[in-house]
Amino acid sequence: MTVFPVTNSTLSPDHLAEFIQKEYQFNNGVSCKLLKTGISHTYLITTVKEKYVFRIYSLDWRTRNEILEELRLINLLKENKLPVSFPIADQNGDYIKELNAPEGLRYAVLFSHADGSKLLNYSAEIHYKVGQVMAGIHRVTENITLERVNYTADVLLEQSFECLKSFMSPQNPELAYMSGLKELLEEEFQKIDMSQIRNGAVHLDIWFDNMHFSEDQEVIIFDFDFCGNGPLALDIGYYVMQLFNLEKDEEEYNVKLNSFLKGYESVAPISNEEKRSIPFLSTAIYFFYLGVQCQRFDNWSNVFINEIYLERFIKMILKRWADYNMISSNMRKSVF
Repeated sequence: MTVFPVTNSTLSPDHLAEFIQKEYQFNNGVSCKLLKTGISHTYLITTVKEKYVFRIYSLDWRTRNEILEELRLINLLKENKLPVSFPIADQNGDYIKELNAPEGLRYAVLFSHADGSKLLNYSAEIHYKVGQVMAGIHRVTENITLERVNYTADVLLEQSFECLKSFMSPQNPELAYMSGLKELLEEEFQKIDMSQIRNGAVHLDIWFDNMHFSEDQEVIIFDFDFCGNGPLALDIGYYVMQLFNLEKDEEEYNVKLNSFLKGYESVAPISNEEKRSIPFLSTAIYFFYLGVQCQRFDNWSNVFINEIYLERFIKMILKRWADYNMISSNMRKSVF
């Protein structure tokens, strides 16, 4: 019987354990556990001595060269003694594995396991440390160019809006809101004084889900899958917006925000123009990630990716942040 083609598959953890044991010449006793699926599938690899993370990229998500550029960036940070999860080479010095999955060729990389665990809500002191680590990363990545995406207004806003439109009715008022917000943000991008903005390689996804904290509160950053080129303030803005969504108490939010910014500026200064642009840059990133969810619907395979979910996301997260910064009105305020 002919096997019917698929668009997305989840590879067997047991067979991956055998594959990894052979490819990396680990001793017997390798186990493999699926941690999460999505645009990439992530597995926890446990050997007799160590733990690792095996990431399998979805079909046609990243090219081989894009992955190599991601690994080049991570290794550069590792060389500069920054706390990041780093790629593990096999016995031949190769980082990328090719897997002949049912849907086609998929790439995979083995990474070091970040010690510690995730924290959803943490102290101002830890936010200070996150700021220091992010600034340390930016000191290395400033003026570095990757052979990857350039996070322009077109990529963050225009292309994302086109993906969003395919999931929402043209008559939906939230889509009309997003259309107006897109135009406003594009205007604000044009007003940014780029001579006062640091540019380079950005992570674009630094938040609690991509960090581990050790028992002594040290921070380790991982998952550079969305790294690319753009204003370094994109990373600052995304982290600040995530903090805003987690901290419902405004006073607590401001305490942790100020601690994060102080930690960052203890390592590298943030220009006044960067601070002014943060609300616009951060809103554009959320715009972008809504587009990614729609674009890669097959990988998410979630019933919640529908018009109702998008409406709630826009109202409860994106619009709330835009309103807080008065982005949707003629009068704007700076919260930084």
